[in-house]
Amino acid sequence: MRGIKETNPTHRPALQHPTQQHSTGREGFISGSAEANPVYRRTPPQQHREQTPVPPDGTAAPTRSSRESWGSRRLAAHPACPAMEAEAQQRLRAMRMEAAEYYRGHGVPQRMEDALNTLFRQCPADLYGELANYFSKFSKAPVISKLVGRKVLDGVGQPTLEVETHCTVKNYERRICSVVMSSHFQTLVNALPETIEADEKERNNSVNTAVEWVNESLSTMLRDVKPTDQREVDKMLGEYFTKKVEEKEDIRKREEREKEESASCIPPAPTLPGEKKAAKQGKKVSIPEKMIPPAEPVESVLCGSLAIAGTSLAVAKAGATINRVPLYLHISLLKHDQDSPKEMTLPIPMVTVLNCEKTAKLKLVKEVMLIPPVHLSFKQGLERALDIQKEFIRLLDPPSKEPSPRAADSKKGKAQNTGKKPAQQASKRISHLGCPITGCDNLEQLLLLMQTACNNLSLELGKDMHLALNCAAHELTDYSKGKYEILTGTFKSPDEMVNMYVELIDKFPFIIALIDPLRKEDRQQWSNVCCALGSKCFLIAEDAATYISKLKIDQNLNVPTCSGVVLKYINQTKVSDLIELTGLLDGQRQITILGSPDGESSDDSLVDLAVGLGARFIKLGGLSRGERVTKYNRLLAIEEELAENRTLREATLEFIAFPYVSQPEEPSDEPAPSAALPDSPTGS
Repeated sequence: MRGIKETNPTHRPALQHPTQQHSTGREGFISGSAEANPVYRRTPPQQHREQTPVPPDGTAAPTRSSRESWGSRRLAAHPACPAMEAEAQQRLRAMRMEAAEYYRGHGVPQRMEDALNTLFRQCPADLYGELANYFSKFSKAPVISKLVGRKVLDGVGQPTLEVETHCTVKNYERRICSVVMSSHFQTLVNALPETIEADEKERNNSVNTAVEWVNESLSTMLRDVKPTDQREVDKMLGEYFTKKVEEKEDIRKREEREKEESASCIPPAPTLPGEKKAAKQGKKVSIPEKMIPPAEPVESVLCGSLAIAGTSLAVAKAGATINRVPLYLHISLLKHDQDSPKEMTLPIPMVTVLNCEKTAKLKLVKEVMLIPPVHLSFKQGLERALDIQKEFIRLLDPPSKEPSPRAADSKKGKAQNTGKKPAQQASKRISHLGCPITGCDNLEQLLLLMQTACNNLSLELGKDMHLALNCAAHELTDYSKGKYEILTGTFKSPDEMVNMYVELIDKFPFIIALIDPLRKEDRQQWSNVCCALGSKCFLIAEDAATYISKLKIDQNLNVPTCSGVVLKYINQTKVSDLIELTGLLDGQRQITILGSPDGESSDDSLVDLAVGLGARFIKLGGLSRGERVTKYNRLLAIEEELAENRTLREATLEFIAFPYVSQPEEPSDEPAPSAALPDSPTGS
């Protein structure tokens, strides 16, 4: 550039201020020779020499001077050559003026001069790479060019959806990222073949429809939209989903009308002689001892809704990639309106170490989970949980049939030897949750066995490790009796369940979390158990929060009184929905737990969502199966990154004390309910 003038080849050239040679610099950029200006030079000099036309007389290729004289002679020989030459010169001048106006309008000469003057002082090792970085700041923002959906397999071999995001970046289309979604379908155990077949058919239809939505409607709808504008993308996705729901509702109503019209044309069948009549009113019918609230109807999942969640997350991941920040930081910036957090906290893991079969005698517990203390790093807590799990499995599976020294002493003596029980094969059976699966006879024996495993490692439950239980109470309800079946043949009413949990936590204070201790419909009992145990145990709702679309009602959460909820990123959930819900939970002093569903995939975006949203816990399953271990590995990488940046803050465990609200007691002649633990038939 004219702004940099070389005065002595043995010294560095002196820099002049751009304003001193401002006009000259621009003229040099625009009106240089053909070799220096791509506007005028159509081919490189070497190619130009190779493609030089041979004169008609067949002489050797001329030199540049002879070539020019030869061209001049050709123009002079033509009678219209002067006019053609003048016209060509005029077109050339017009092109130069047009080019000058074009580049000046985009500020190219000034920016080029500034770039050269700036980079000369820096003397970067890769000059052209640094020039590319400098000018990339002035390029247009990338926009979505297309979305690609495809059918893939999840961690248990079931079909699910993958969404790829392609963007136009610097005039070129590039594949930015992809996400593989988790499915809301539960893994069926001991189900009938007809049920399994129907479930597989529904799953395939849902995934195929989602792939169609992504490749056709959503790809067209989001074309030319910035992937960094997450709110706009989620707004468009929400409107599209609402339209699909309305279409389905119209089809359902039309089918009902057609069915009613066809039924009205058929005369009612006459009553045949000897046919039994309906039972008369007043006839005795067996009813539950005490009516319990009926189960809320299961929310129907719109076929193809997986495309909404997959597209929203894929766009968020693309936005993070384009902004050159980790996904968890991108989510945090979206939640806090682009205010970069000074510190971030990792969610505390709930590591599942045992999956209890519901077909066994003990039905109350579905998962036994370990929660490391907060003073340990995530890496240390994970290693400790793995050691405890190994010792726990060793105690479950003694090497021989001889009595095992595994059992902890209790009031009833040593825990029963399980050498001849199916629990012996626990280490050989890994559930879809990524942990051993076995059956248990009673809860107290299971807890004492866990306590023994910790004692063998010189660890103390309640200090060096905590426990959490997933009760999955919605799977225990016997509606004919109006009670929960906590053991085979042992039933308890909702009020008795509250008393049982109070006694359980008093006896085993190292249990600091209960997930789904009651059905979501037993709201009064939820309030009672929270008032009784909220100050020393987390009461968490997972089944009540399965469908995020029903959680929010007029800035309030439609969940029973609880310490927090487990959120799952499935179906039509959008990233903006999670941001809004976690904001409401934070405002109401409730904790957020992000959990993985049964149909988990190998995608680790859930971990970034949990970190970016500031979740208190994360529930990923056990330490087996690749689709679950990859998420723990992602947490390890994030911890190292935050520690290196000195932005890692230690997590806290603060329980929530609920105010006690007295309830009017109903008159009853029955004795007070028993609060015995589920280790005996007491309370049935």
